Amino acid sequence: MKRSTAAIAACAVVLGSAATVLPHAMAAATGCRVDYAVASQWSGGFQASVKVTNLGDTVSGWTLGVAFTAGQRVTQGWNATWTQSGATATATNVDWNRTLGTGASTDLGFVGSWSGSNPAPTSFTLNGVACTGSISTTSTTSTTTTSTTTTTTNPPVGRTPVAINGQLRVCGVNLCNQYNRPIQLRGMSTHGIQWFAKCHNNASLDALATDWNADLFRIAMYVQEQGYETNPSGFTNQVNSLVDMAEARGMYAVIDFHTLTPGDPNYNLERAKTFFRSVATRNSAKNNVIYEIANEPNGVSWASIKSYAEQVIPVIRAADPDAVILVGTRAWSSLGVSEGSNETEVINNPVNAQNIMYTFHFYAASHKDNYRATVSRAAARLPLFVSEFGTVLATGGGTYDRASSAAWLDLLDQLKISYANWTYSDANESSAAFRPGTCNGSTFTGSGVLTESGAFIKSRINTPDNFPTS
Repeated sequence: MKRSTAAIAACAVVLGSAATVLPHAMAAATGCRVDYAVASQWSGGFQASVKVTNLGDTVSGWTLGVAFTAGQRVTQGWNATWTQSGATATATNVDWNRTLGTGASTDLGFVGSWSGSNPAPTSFTLNGVACTGSISTTSTTSTTTTSTTTTTTNPPVGRTPVAINGQLRVCGVNLCNQYNRPIQLRGMSTHGIQWFAKCHNNASLDALATDWNADLFRIAMYVQEQGYETNPSGFTNQVNSLVDMAEARGMYAVIDFHTLTPGDPNYNLERAKTFFRSVATRNSAKNNVIYEIANEPNGVSWASIKSYAEQVIPVIRAADPDAVILVGTRAWSSLGVSEGSNETEVINNPVNAQNIMYTFHFYAASHKDNYRATVSRAAARLPLFVSEFGTVLATGGGTYDRASSAAWLDLLDQLKISYANWTYSDANESSAAFRPGTCNGSTFTGSGVLTESGAFIKSRINTPDNFPTS
């Protein structure tokens, strides 16, 4: 990522430790399910999260009706257009969550006012159909306590991304599963694990696997910037621990040797050999590991990057001969575009190795049509993997660009190119999925903890994978 080291800031947790999950009564229909929780409450006001799941046929365009008792009113909402008439509030889809397939969910939220008492809504409707589907909740907390108890139900064995797809391989220009069928993995990248370790624990990984339904967890281990070079054994152990946590939840883990400054990966050649020899030896029996050997080379020729790759890849192959390896490309992994080149330099001079893919990174508010055109052309000739992208500027900040982000993800879906979004953290920058302060608490599910970018990315990742098995 092209940015300076992010400052670490903390604010109040939006869905904090005093969340109360409330039951509600409903009429007789089975077209939808709603999970409703009051995240926090104060004199005259409260904040609530609403997860709606479509149990019927696919809908393209929806309205959620919320029937309050007297005295409650929505004052501000997110992830939908909220209005209220009398005791009934209405949430109407925005463009990016317009379509809800069968079994698909979307997270909404609002701040409301109340008087007298604040019971749960009496009913919910989706496009006029009463939501009576059974409700399952993963966190329960009394309003009189200051801690949250979380119970996690992992997906059944055989239904996680790793259980279905097994050991991955590169076939032609595609990432393929154990059935030799092209697949797309969708998931999230950590921020620097030296700064945001609190964001990557059992609760947050449970949320990523079961609330987001992610396939992929990228572990960004910086080499400089207070990273690996300061404590090689400590960071190696931290990476291995996160690999194990991803494996336990059936997610693939990308081990990212996060080189950024200096931009020439050869500066860290010996460190890379030492690190990858260690992690490949330790994780060689696992089938959920992907190795990313150089995050964002910049200011250096493709020939130098290729030379680095052809020295590091054999180190990994000596211990782990089957895993997919990701090779960074020139100009911050833009296939050279950000430094005036294009994909032809890789096509004409590919890395001499098998079972590899080339990385492409983009930030939607900075990189638009000419970058998308490059990916469209290159995908016909090269196996590509978007191991990092953001919905904002290349600095990691700035305004979330929903239109460009949607155009990018539509293209990646069309081409079956796997991706990891930057970042699964509460960094004080607009690229973060969580609101500042979230990682100081224990709640990582629901809409109240998400930024605008996080809500959009979750809605895209949360759609069914439909992995082919024959």
